[in-house]
This record gives sequence, structure tokens and C-alpha cells, in this order.
Amino acid sequence: MAILPTVKTVGFLAVVFMKAWEMARLLFESAKPVVRQKEEQTWEDNIDVAKYHDDQLSLDWGSNVPGSGAPEKIMIAAVQALENRGYMVSEKGYTLLRQGIGAFEAKDFITLHKCSARLRYELANAKRDDTSDYWNFRYYVNFIDYQKSVSFPEAKPVDVKSSAFRDKVQAGWLCQLIGGAMGTMVEGYSSQMLHDTFGDVYDFLREPNTYNDDITYELAFLDAFFEKGYGVTSEDISLAWVGHIPCGWSAEEIAIRNIKNGILPPESGQFRNPFNEWIGAQMRGGICGMAAPGDPFRAAELAWKDGSVSHANNGILGEVFAAVLTALSFTHQNERDILKTAIGLIPADSEYRSVIDFAWECCQTRENWREALTDCEEKYKKYNWIHAYPNACCLVIALYYGHGDFTETLHIITMCGLDADCNAGVLMPVIGISQGLSSIPQKYRHPAFERLTTYMRGDYGEIKTEQLVDLTVTAVLKAQGKQIET
Repeated sequence: MAILPTVKTVGFLAVVFMKAWEMARLLFESAKPVVRQKEEQTWEDNIDVAKYHDDQLSLDWGSNVPGSGAPEKIMIAAVQALENRGYMVSEKGYTLLRQGIGAFEAKDFITLHKCSARLRYELANAKRDDTSDYWNFRYYVNFIDYQKSVSFPEAKPVDVKSSAFRDKVQAGWLCQLIGGAMGTMVEGYSSQMLHDTFGDVYDFLREPNTYNDDITYELAFLDAFFEKGYGVTSEDISLAWVGHIPCGWSAEEIAIRNIKNGILPPESGQFRNPFNEWIGAQMRGGICGMAAPGDPFRAAELAWKDGSVSHANNGILGEVFAAVLTALSFTHQNERDILKTAIGLIPADSEYRSVIDFAWECCQTRENWREALTDCEEKYKKYNWIHAYPNACCLVIALYYGHGDFTETLHIITMCGLDADCNAGVLMPVIGISQGLSSIPQKYRHPAFERLTTYMRGDYGEIKTEQLVDLTVTAVLKAQGKQIET
């Protein structure tokens, strides 16, 4: 043990050359005994352990969406999501679900923790339901299989050094903030309930803000993309997540826990993650499209890398769809053409394609967006309001019936309800990028959108929108090997 006094002297630089047993031994032998008072002899010296874990578990059994107050019960949704994906949840699982609901209402946390653990076991061991329509469609495992199933149009050149490109990026981010703020106020409710409560919503229902968890994942992607460019990997993105993002929700929260436990992509999006075909990947595809302006293939590839951090199969295809819509908007101005092309870049034998095809057909045959939405609501009523499918229908409907008009498109996507902030955050940039900054009515350009506030660690906790635009443009210039103007 002669090495120990030397190590104490040189500090961390010596520690990095130690074996683990040496580090542990050093910590042990360096610890000086103290006598703690009775009130100090508790785990609460570090954290209120019981309250911390009880509060965490409570979020799974009953919570309210921060922006809109809509109710959520994530454990019920976990069972629902797994059945949507073609698995059978046992009767024992349903018994535990009912017991958990009762324990939560009674604030019986001893029973609730037990029920939760046993229910998660049942979900992890759910059997495949061969009678489910889910298995009639192809399951896409990786980008190569996806790529072989579609025919990409040639990329159209975009002068990323031009002021016009910067204006489009600025329009994209501004429109995402506007759409996110509008949707945050109403997310988690049905279209009919929104209409009964507020009538037709065309304006902000309260003072808007930019505090929205959805955008944090795009910022983490941008951080990794800035460093690695088009060579960025899913692992790079996943490490940006755990470095910058303290926590998430549903698929993203499970992925973050998996990554912290050393389960990296694509397993981070697959391991015990019933929510990996929810909207979480679809909602963040816009940044992949901005990173690949005019190039749907490259946008789709980036989206697959990003999506596999937390999602699988149709969940990733949802992000591909959003990314392609955004990439195409840099070089196309007709929104229906953009929409039709993007639909064609989703494999015809995937379930996701069947969903957006159905929505497109409804648009072709119905006189107005409300009728089309009613058909889609009935078709996908078994899916949670946070699932990718019903929300993808909203994207198709609003883009089709909005006719490229900013105000009308925002109105429709808001009134469709469901996960409205995610949907508007994806869709409105398509309008802004394709039509330009001038398409954004002045009444929506609230001072709140000059700065983005998040719950992220580091520099992204608060960032000016102008800085975000500059960062995005610089990242694309760097990735494409262009000289950065100074």
C-alpha cells in the first residue's frame, strides 16, 4: 500500500491510472471517523428518499400535463401501448393495474410500489398476440431495410451560405416556438372538447412562453450534430441526451434510464419500453430536416439515428416522416406536394404508412377537415392521445386543408387536439420554411419567442432564438464542409 500516500499528494491525475480496487481502498483508508448526532443519522442528509421515490412513482399513476392540465395515467397507457403493438397483457396484469389505481387513490405507497414492480414484470413478459393486425405489417429493424423499401428523389441544392437559408431556418425555429406555445395550452384534449370549451381557437389563450420539453431533444441532437456532422451516431445523440436532459416522459424517460444504465441505442429504445411507437420521435424530426435542407434521404438517415435512441419501427418512421416534410420544405412551396412526396417515402408495407394513407384518403373524400378528423378519430380510437398514429393523421389533415395559409393551418392543427404542441411544433415550420418569414402574421410574433427557456443543463438552459438560428446554420455549414463566414 505504499502507493497510497503518493496518490494523496498528486490527486486526480494519479487516480485515473488506478485500478478500481485501488480507488475504493484509497477512499476507505482516507475516510476520517466522525460522530454524528442522532438527527444526522439519516439518508435525508442527501435526499428525502421516501418522498423522492413516492413522488416519482405517483407520476406514473396520475399526473397532469404542465401546460394544459390534461390528466394522464402512464401505467394505464403502458398497457394500452403494448396491446397496440400486438402483445397480450395477462389477466394478472390487469388485476395489478386495477390494484395499483386503487392504491394510488388511497395513497398507499407500500402497495403501489409492489403493484408497480409486478405490473412491469407482466408487461416485460407479455406474449405476442398473433391475431393482432399489427403483425400483418412489416417490422422495420434498421435504416438499411427501410432505405431499400423506398425510392428517394434526388436532393435539390440549397445554398446554405446564403441569407435566404438563414431566413428559412429562422422561420422554422420561430414557427416551432409559435406552434409549440399554441399547442401547449390545449394538449391532451379531444377536438370536440376544445371546441365546446373555447370555440374555434385562432389566438393564444394566455400569454405564450417557450417552456416545452419537446424541443430539448432537438437541442441535444443539434449539440451532437454540431460536433460530428453527418457522421453523428445514435450513441453520440444518446450521450447528448443524458448529458443535457435531466429527465423525460414515457419513451424518452425509459430511454434515458436505459442509457444511464449502459444500454445504448438501439437497445435503449427497445428494452422494456412499451411507448416506443408513441409521438416522441415524430415530434423531434424537424431538426433533422433542417440539418439536411432539400435532401430527404439524408434527413431520413439522421431521423433514423435520432429515433432509435428511444423508439423502434413505426415510432422511428414517424420521425422520418417529420424530417422529410421539413427537408422538402426548403425546396418546395406547395404543401400538398410536400405532403404527398413525404408519404411516398414511408414504406408501403409498414403500419405507419397505412395510417397516413388513411388520413390522406379521408382528405380526398371529405368536404372539410372536421369530417376527415372524425373518420380518423374513429379509426384510431384505441390509441392513446400521445401515440404517433392519431397525431400523424392530424399532421396530414392540417397540412392538406390549411392550403399553405399560416393562420388556417395553425387553427386546424390546434383544434385537432391530442398532442397539439408536438403536432404544431412539427407542422408550422413546414409552412414557415416553405413560405418564408413574411408568411408569419405579426400577431403571433410575441416577444416571448425571442428567447428559449428549457430545463436542460448547461448553455441550453436559456438561449436567445437568434443564437439558436446561428448555431443551426453554423452546424449545417460545418457538416457540409462550407467555409464559415466570420
